[in-house]
Amino acid sequence: MVEAKLVLHLLRRFGEAGARVWIGGGWGIDALVGRQTRPHADLDLIHDRDGEPAALAEEGFTEALDLRPVRFVLNGPAELDMHPVRFAADGSAAQAADNNGGTFTYPADCFVTGRIDGIEVPCLSVEQQLRFHKGYQPRERDLHDMAQLRAEFGVTTAF
Repeated sequence: MVEAKLVLHLLRRFGEAGARVWIGGGWGIDALVGRQTRPHADLDLIHDRDGEPAALAEEGFTEALDLRPVRFVLNGPAELDMHPVRFAADGSAAQAADNNGGTFTYPADCFVTGRIDGIEVPCLSVEQQLRFHKGYQPRERDLHDMAQLRAEFGVTTAF
């Protein structure tokens, strides 16, 4: 399980290394609502692919799965699901969706902050989380996460 203490430690290390990262997935939703609402098996991190976090090897992480340019997975003290993005001049970003030129888009205003254990952390916006939670059969944790966003922000979700 990925604990809040480890998330905060990794974010601090990325900052020290000059790597720009934002929390997505379940921890990102918990950051938006300001509290941990469920256990997390991994940590989704969106990162500027021009500054891929080199500090990860020093933290004991090794690559377990390479699906670049879309994503890669690192194992170590926790499982990290890394999502490399390329930034445009306007602050928006794009992540490869496949090897055929498809992309996931990140509008400039989707890079926001939330809180984990009272500490401000970079994460994806409610709107971006909603975009990524469409078009698939939800798992139990997805249903839980969307319920958190509905309760906290009064938004309509796909499921």
